[in-house]
Amino acid sequence: MEILLYLQSLAYWDWWIAGLVLVILEIFAPGAVFLWLGVAAGVVGVVVFFVPEMDWKWQLVLFSALSVTSIVVSRRYLKRRPLATDHPDLNRRGQQYVGREFTLDEAISGGRGRVRVADSSWRVEGPDLPAGSRIRVAGVDGAILKIEPAPPAD
Repeated sequence: MEILLYLQSLAYWDWWIAGLVLVILEIFAPGAVFLWLGVAAGVVGVVVFFVPEMDWKWQLVLFSALSVTSIVVSRRYLKRRPLATDHPDLNRRGQQYVGREFTLDEAISGGRGRVRVADSSWRVEGPDLPAGSRIRVAGVDGAILKIEPAPPAD
């Protein structure tokens, strides 16, 4: 009963506070969902500011519609125009090794071996080669580096 009384008395500032809380929540749980829910709550607050007699049920419908719309529009927009970054391979660590040359630590036998890169050891797949061979990373498949023999040095 108390919840119903509260819902019936929703004011613009309730929506603005909810929007602010959702935007702050986005800081602690990033994923670009709470941000758009917060924006939707803020817009509902603006609408309620200008139309204070709006029924709480319509306020919730408006919030729901704006939330879904803002999330869908933002996802489509970001898919077409991804954010530029100075570290595009940050979460794809193996991708940064494509095109680089290394020396095999462990011979490739049966198409599999290992190579040391900085302070870590990577599994590699490619043609059979003895340990100590120079290799070039041609691609990445998950945590496996796809390699090929490095061309001879000039």
